[in-house]
Amino acid sequence: MALSQEMNTHSTPVSTNGAIIVDPPRLWRWFGSAIVALIAAWIVYQVFTNAGFEWSVVGEYLFHPSVLGGVLMTLELTVLVMAIGSAIGIAIAVMRMSGDPLLAFVAHSFVWFFRGTPVLIQLVFWYNLATLFPDISVGIPFGGPKFYEISSTIAISSFTAAMLGLGLNEAAYMAEIIRAGLLSVDPGQAEAAKALGYRPAQTFFKIVLPQAMKAIIPPTGNQLIGTLKFTSLASTVALYELMHSVEVIYARTFETVPMLIVAALWYLFLVSILSVLQYFVERHFSRGLRQAVGGH
Repeated sequence: MALSQEMNTHSTPVSTNGAIIVDPPRLWRWFGSAIVALIAAWIVYQVFTNAGFEWSVVGEYLFHPSVLGGVLMTLELTVLVMAIGSAIGIAIAVMRMSGDPLLAFVAHSFVWFFRGTPVLIQLVFWYNLATLFPDISVGIPFGGPKFYEISSTIAISSFTAAMLGLGLNEAAYMAEIIRAGLLSVDPGQAEAAKALGYRPAQTFFKIVLPQAMKAIIPPTGNQLIGTLKFTSLASTVALYELMHSVEVIYARTFETVPMLIVAALWYLFLVSILSVLQYFVERHFSRGLRQAVGGH
């Protein structure tokens, strides 16, 4: 009898408040696991047996010079877009938090416009800027003398259009990320810096921004990864980045699927590298935060 009671006690767990906790039936979990395993097995089978993947073509073009050139262009564009987006984003975030109604309105309008319109439209717009402004000039406006003038078709190349379209769009998102990070810093830090005689610029760059970085870094890492993938849209303006390089090849060879696999493998590789770097950067700032908290 005692043995039976002990077995019942172990088979039916009881919580601390006396309520009986009943384990959910495992049948559905087993069924779900079997379905997932079946789907995974089917995918693996297709990858290794479906001739349509044409893995020999993938291997032939994976390190093709034109594809590698597209990879380098993608990396170059990603770095420049993030640099432009971060620099303009800081300025827009500061303008929104400045307290000046005009600056705040301009900054809010910038974020509203560039976040509200698709990136593809922005790219095509910059690429066709010559339709509105055949020439780009520097001088006194409203009919005044011009000091420098250049044709828009020369000034706005495929690379320039992609850099402007992606960079300004990125700036709108970075502005909100930076603003949120700045708002996470205790206002007393700026007041203390002012009491110590710091100028506003010194307070921002030496006191406020470094503390805000712990909140800015994680979403910025995600934006960097997103920007890397968004560079594929630059193929619409004929920029020879990774996606356009494989498009040129499969337009000639009609081997669409394997060339798309080549692009996907490169994107996966680059995103994996950036994800690892993001992990170490976040860990570095988290360690600094823990040390600061421990010190206090």
